[in-house]
Amino acid sequence: MSRIGKAPIEIPKGVEITISDKSLVTVKGPKGSLEQQIDPAIKVSQNDGNISLERASDAKPHRAKHGLYRALVANMVQGVSEGFVIEQELVGVGFRATTKGQQLQLALGYSHQITFELPKEVQVTATQEKGKPPVVRLESHDKQLIGQVAAKIRSLRKPEPYKGKGVRFVGETIRRKAGKAAGK
Repeated sequence: MSRIGKAPIEIPKGVEITISDKSLVTVKGPKGSLEQQIDPAIKVSQNDGNISLERASDAKPHRAKHGLYRALVANMVQGVSEGFVIEQELVGVGFRATTKGQQLQLALGYSHQITFELPKEVQVTATQEKGKPPVVRLESHDKQLIGQVAAKIRSLRKPEPYKGKGVRFVGETIRRKAGKAAGK
C-alpha cells in the first residue's frame, strides 16, 4: 500500500469539493478554483471532512498513480485554502526587477531588458532593499503553474558556479567551483 496514497486529506473550512462520476475533482476555496481529471482506476471518496483515494488493484501502474493523484488533490486543497509562495533573488551587479500589472521587467546583465508576461492566476511583487539582492515574490493557488513560472524566470539567467550570479530561489545554495587560479 502506498504510504502517501493511503493517507486521508483533511478538508479545511471554506473549501468545497465536488467529485463527478467521470473522475473529475473540482476544488473551490477562498483563493480560487482548480480541477483535476483522475484516472478511472483510482476511486476518490469524500466522507466526514476527509477525502480518501483507493486503487483498483496492486498492479504497478495503479500503485504508481495512487500516490500521485493523492498528492495532486492535496496540493489543490492546500492551494485554494492557503496558496503557494515562491521567492527568487537576483544576484549580480545591476540586476533589477520591476512590476507593471502582470508584467515583470528584469535587468539581468544582458544588453536589453526582459519583459516577462505572467498568467492572470499568478500575482507578482518585486522588492529591493539596500545592500541585498532584489527579490521577486510569486503567489498563486496553483502549485504546478507557479512552479512552471518560477522555472521559466530562473531559466532566463541560471546561477553560474564561479561567482554565483543569476536568478536563484531564496535559501538555495549554489555549488561553487574554484577558478583557474586555484588549480595551480
